[in-house]
Amino acid sequence: MVAAALLGSAPSAKAAILTWDMNTSTTSAQGGTGTWTTNSGNNWWNGTTNVVWPAVATTDDDAVFGGTAGTVTIAAGGVTANDLTFSITGYTITGLAVCSTVPSVLREARTMIGRYFQDVRTTIIEPGVKTGVPLLVDNPKEIGADRIVNTLAAHHLYGEGAAIVVDFGTSTNLDVVSPKGEFLGGALAPGIEISVEALASRAAQLRKVELVKPKSVIGKNTVEALQSGTIYGFAGQVDGLVTRISDELDALYPDNEKISVIATGGLAPLVLGISELIDYHEPDLTLIGLRLVHERNG
Repeated sequence: MVAAALLGSAPSAKAAILTWDMNTSTTSAQGGTGTWTTNSGNNWWNGTTNVVWPAVATTDDDAVFGGTAGTVTIAAGGVTANDLTFSITGYTITGLAVCSTVPSVLREARTMIGRYFQDVRTTIIEPGVKTGVPLLVDNPKEIGADRIVNTLAAHHLYGEGAAIVVDFGTSTNLDVVSPKGEFLGGALAPGIEISVEALASRAAQLRKVELVKPKSVIGKNTVEALQSGTIYGFAGQVDGLVTRISDELDALYPDNEKISVIATGGLAPLVLGISELIDYHEPDLTLIGLRLVHERNG
């Protein structure tokens, strides 16, 4: 499955057809899970080689998704494309489940569904939709739909006790789930990518670097030092928050035997194996939650 957001642009006679290829096979487009961005990653197959998606201000290209199933996360700042195509040969669409915390994207999704999928049963996560997730917070209307479906999926998959979902996206969200599957609240922090972009834009001698694990924590040059501070710094941030949240959960539920920590989101692979407290990686957690809500509202 592919989840993507779109900011439209005008068609162009010179538009290219680029196919998502997170695996960067250099032989064909193979799909996969990753982040759709305009400034790094040769994740698009143009029929000859892998290329970077063009900048927001200039692209009129068409994006095609197919091959290996995966989750595509839109990078901070959005992307621009002329058209989206999903290659689903051999499959029949029997239902759609949609959630977004961006009102303009949700409007575009409603328009697309009304135009192309009017005969398909659709569930949009919004007030009035049955999720089965009690929201034990001060103002339930503030809680994003993604956090609700993540809570549902986490309890469905790892329901033997309380859980903490760490969603690495535009922001880094920590969602706390009670042993009964209730949403208890959590913590929100700036995401990895937007933090790097903010640093590069405000520090004259620093620049945005490729987000990969450096050779060592002690960086021997500016690039390695930035990579170390970003990757190990965010892993430490997550571990610190998880430790404090776990202490509070232990006090709230003294009979709870296990707290599962689940990582999801397009940037989660950056800290896997570095964070010491993440138990599971479920890249499709939000999609699983969407399916569960869709089934509840059948």
